[in-house]
Amino acid sequence: MSGLFTLLPEAVVTVSADSKDIILERLAGIFAEVYALDRDAVLKHMAEREELGSTGFGRRIAIPHARISGLGRPVAVFMRLNAPVEFDAADGMPVDLIFGLLSPEGAGAMHLHALAAISRMMRDERMHEALVTAPSTEALYSLLSNVIDRDAA
Repeated sequence: MSGLFTLLPEAVVTVSADSKDIILERLAGIFAEVYALDRDAVLKHMAEREELGSTGFGRRIAIPHARISGLGRPVAVFMRLNAPVEFDAADGMPVDLIFGLLSPEGAGAMHLHALAAISRMMRDERMHEALVTAPSTEALYSLLSNVIDRDAA
């Protein structure tokens, strides 16, 4: 997939989780499996970032992110939760859409541009509704990849 980051079809999932910690653990596991990264290193970096302040974006969305060594370009995971989970979000609302992003360690501007693109996509009211109601992970991936490819053009 083109754009500011890579999102592979197998990195788009629907899962159950009952805490912020479990969400981060699941994200780390998916990043490790799909992008051949070290699960423990991913979890450590994402947890360290959360300690600086919640990545709960508001409007039931969280964008956990970190920079790690060993990456050539930003990679993403998208999770839709079966039920909302408390995430210490800015608006106090629990989250049910999680967009994880990992960028190369030295990717300052690249990381910020990818985060901004994800933020714009998730703020769009129609996109948000479509993601919440999509019938399958295939439909979720199609929605996300269409926007990512369009924004890259």
